[in-house]
Amino acid sequence: MTDFHAAIPKAELHLHIEGTLEPEMMVALAARNRVAIPFASVEEVRAAYRFTDLQSFLDIYYAGAEVLRTEEDFHDLAAAYFDRAAADGVVHAEIFFDPQTHTHRGIPFDTVARGLFAAVEGAQAKHGMTVGIIMSYLRHLDEDDAFATLKLAEPWLDRFVGVGLDSSEVGNPPAKFARVFAASRERGLKLCAHAGEEGPPAYIHEALDVLKVDRIDHGNRAMEDPALVARLAREAMTLTVCPLSNVALRNVDTLAAHPIDRMLDAGLRATIHSDDPAYFGGYIAENFRSLAAARNLSRAQVVTLARNSFVGAFLTDAALAGHLATLDTFARAHP
Repeated sequence: MTDFHAAIPKAELHLHIEGTLEPEMMVALAARNRVAIPFASVEEVRAAYRFTDLQSFLDIYYAGAEVLRTEEDFHDLAAAYFDRAAADGVVHAEIFFDPQTHTHRGIPFDTVARGLFAAVEGAQAKHGMTVGIIMSYLRHLDEDDAFATLKLAEPWLDRFVGVGLDSSEVGNPPAKFARVFAASRERGLKLCAHAGEEGPPAYIHEALDVLKVDRIDHGNRAMEDPALVARLAREAMTLTVCPLSNVALRNVDTLAAHPIDRMLDAGLRATIHSDDPAYFGGYIAENFRSLAAARNLSRAQVVTLARNSFVGAFLTDAALAGHLATLDTFARAHP
């Protein structure tokens, strides 16, 4: 029997590659690189993957990144994700990476980039997947640090599809990065930013009006502001929603209380993604499957969510048309 939620063709647009570090890989890379970690076993690592808010998650997220040292490490991390994503029906992925997490540890930017792009080439050859890489700025650091990162990225800019903004949201509004986002846009990069996850609806307004983003990551708290909801719908702004993450970080009490269908009913271009799946309990198909069950989503609604993921992606017109044709064929075969 076909697993509809895994089989439906989809794009993953909100995935932090560092957030796919499974406990088994953390332990293996720690041993390979002779890095001390505060866990004696895979089970201890898995037990630590429990959080009460965004900051408690970020603390272990950055600690886990310590085991990533070599080009091979970044290749292996991304290759493992692409294998899982392909099994979950992902035919296009746009993945974030956090260069400052690594350069601040003394890992050269080029080491990270070479490893990731080697894995991208492998995913294209092995799975026929199209992939874009998005470089994210860490918002808990200052804008000068982001500019330094943009400078380091210059040799690679023609291979990135965009830049993003992530890490601790509260107290770090989008406007803090207005100049570096303008500079990134001038270099031809698409723009997206985490906004309205823990931060208020005002941060979504800032991301739109100050950063002039092409896509909003998360955006759940827009639902608190009817005028903002109307604007997002009118402007057809894509929101990359991450249900299991929302519950794990206590931004939504339960999946049964998730606003995804209200977002669709309001005309929002909502999409579903897995964020940091090693930490939050499931990759993209599990996000689709669990949310569909909790909110009793129809197959038509699931198809709409998949369609939105392609329309919201940074694809060429020709690539978009191809992916939508594949989705339409699937939908007709699975009414």
